Amino acid sequence: MGWFKRLKDGVTTATKQKKEAPEGVWYKCKECKETSTMKELRENYLKCPHCNYHIRIGSQDYFELIFDGKYTELFANLISKDFLNFTDLKNYDDRLAAAKKKTELLDALTVAHGKVNRRPLVIAAMDFTFIGGSMGSVVGEKISLAIEYSLEHKIPFMIISKSGGARMMESAFSLMQMAKTSAKLSKLAKAGVPYFSFLTDPTTGGVTASFAMLGDINFAEPEALIGFAGPRVIKETIKKDLPEGFQRSEFLLEHGFLDFIIDRKDLKSTLSDLLYFFDKSRTVNGDAMELNGVDEKEAVKKEKVAG
Repeated sequence: MGWFKRLKDGVTTATKQKKEAPEGVWYKCKECKETSTMKELRENYLKCPHCNYHIRIGSQDYFELIFDGKYTELFANLISKDFLNFTDLKNYDDRLAAAKKKTELLDALTVAHGKVNRRPLVIAAMDFTFIGGSMGSVVGEKISLAIEYSLEHKIPFMIISKSGGARMMESAFSLMQMAKTSAKLSKLAKAGVPYFSFLTDPTTGGVTASFAMLGDINFAEPEALIGFAGPRVIKETIKKDLPEGFQRSEFLLEHGFLDFIIDRKDLKSTLSDLLYFFDKSRTVNGDAMELNGVDEKEAVKKEKVAG
């Protein structure tokens, strides 16, 4: 199409040829407001190339970043039910149906089993896009089943938390998951099976008050909001200004609630190191493994020299 279009009456008008960008090609950073392509984001581990802001991503994105290509989803057939016939602005069944259609997920948590640099790991990852990543009975049941799977196969377990807290539409059924998951995690501790808790933005409410803070190692992404009640609620309750950075992962690290903060680009290599250090069965015999690119036999030799 040309820049000009001649009409029948002889009047000439300028017309711009407009092309709509396909959905999902561009991303505007919420932190620095700079625009990037989705290709640039994926090449940068789904972080803003301009300011390193860690955008919120879903369970499948984490699986692709962490696992060695292939992984197996576990307990995929569990779905939530409206036990209480709950209705607020709309009924719970309609909310569930809308969330499933929007996210193409069955609930707010997905469990997968795969390998990280050839070492096995079970991951339960939460999706904030499904009703705010809220913890309902299915989330609690999937975590419980994943723990039993890890116990049976002696495989380390990790939860990636990203949640607004308990799912109010399930009332006491949701709150019971706090005790249920905590009790199950104690079985992992007694059996000596490692549990890593990875907190991402946001991790709040009953999730923080239960499984998110019970890891053998608790670590988080930069600038993640982590807490029980939100900062606005706390400020209005105590009638005082809160410290700068309150409830962000850096603040929690400074005050002893976290072991470390990890940039997303280093997530897989760090998990590989953790799996190495927590592996009681590792020896210098057999196939050599890698620790951040270092041959495991060499790493074990260094351990002996240091000891």
